[in-house]
Amino acid sequence: MALFIPTYFAPISQYAAIYQSDKIVFEFHDNFQKQTYRNRCYIYGANGRLSLSIPVKHKTNDGRKKTKDTLVENDFPWQQQHLKSLQTAYRSSPFFEFFEDDLNTIFSKKYKYLHDVNLDTHNFITDALELNTDYSRTEEYSLEIDDDFRQLAIAKKGISIEMDTYVQMFDDKHGFLPNLSILDLLFMEGRNSISFLEKISVNLK
Repeated sequence: MALFIPTYFAPISQYAAIYQSDKIVFEFHDNFQKQTYRNRCYIYGANGRLSLSIPVKHKTNDGRKKTKDTLVENDFPWQQQHLKSLQTAYRSSPFFEFFEDDLNTIFSKKYKYLHDVNLDTHNFITDALELNTDYSRTEEYSLEIDDDFRQLAIAKKGISIEMDTYVQMFDDKHGFLPNLSILDLLFMEGRNSISFLEKISVNLK
């Protein structure tokens, strides 16, 4: 059993670990942390690495907030901005047009909870890559588990990823940027992304 935190268009490292795992369990009882992949992803923009962040709010103002209770702040037009950023960055990529309609569905849907966004983006990726990876949810928070990949959700955590390079949209300007959102790999390599995921080595420090 491999334990993950559902994140927003997760980084390549998380999908490499998901692809290489037999049974997927999503953590639903962790405390929300700022500046993690729970509500942000990184893509390759014209000026280099670009952060797309979902604004969030919480039900109460006291105590720790669980990720499953984290609310999306829809007073800010984040969906329009994220879609526009993806279109600007990847419109000319080899495979963007094949997935644009499904992306439009996600970015036009009204969300209340952050975890619903993350589960929809996960389902989008597994469908796009034709991954047969069913998942379950935790019933309580677990401190100890054999295959614990929850720290892959921490953007600033020391994680080493070894992967083959692939052509990126602006690598002639800024070089190869590893471990961006899985969207970067998907739009550049399509379903051939699997050949990269199966060879990636993820080392948790």
